[in-house]
Amino acid sequence: MVRVATSGGEARGATSAVDALSRSALAVLHLNGRFMALLNDVAQPSGLSAAQWQVLDAVGTAPQSVSGVARLLGTTRQSVQRLADLLVARGLAVYRDNPAHRRARLLAATEPGEAALRAVGPGHAELARQLCGELGGEDELHRTTEALRELSRALCTIAPHPPS
Repeated sequence: MVRVATSGGEARGATSAVDALSRSALAVLHLNGRFMALLNDVAQPSGLSAAQWQVLDAVGTAPQSVSGVARLLGTTRQSVQRLADLLVARGLAVYRDNPAHRRARLLAATEPGEAALRAVGPGHAELARQLCGELGGEDELHRTTEALRELSRALCTIAPHPPS
């Protein structure tokens, strides 16, 4: 952990803030790792990875540009482009013309892609049931989610662009 020299009250407060930031970052990174492992397990019966599932799910209800999916997922356009190209190559998604932008095509799920999303459904529902049980119910999961969203909003205010 990075520490700030403590010569006065304000510096101690800064150290406390730095420690809190470090603990928060480590907790979120650990959470991301756990989520990705669990979501890979949930997505496995459909033949998708967790990352492929996230991209396909983002366009499962309505086509979106690759950039739009990247913004939604908080990742880079390049990483979504790579996954989108894999989904298209597997016949799970297609690119369509975008009436709003000639160069930014829309990614859309195909019928096989929608079937893959449906195949994930039972495992996803079971994971949700177990998580709600562990946390003490849906209300607690909603509160936890809202706290994570607030952290995300604050980070977006500080650094509005996703990592490159």
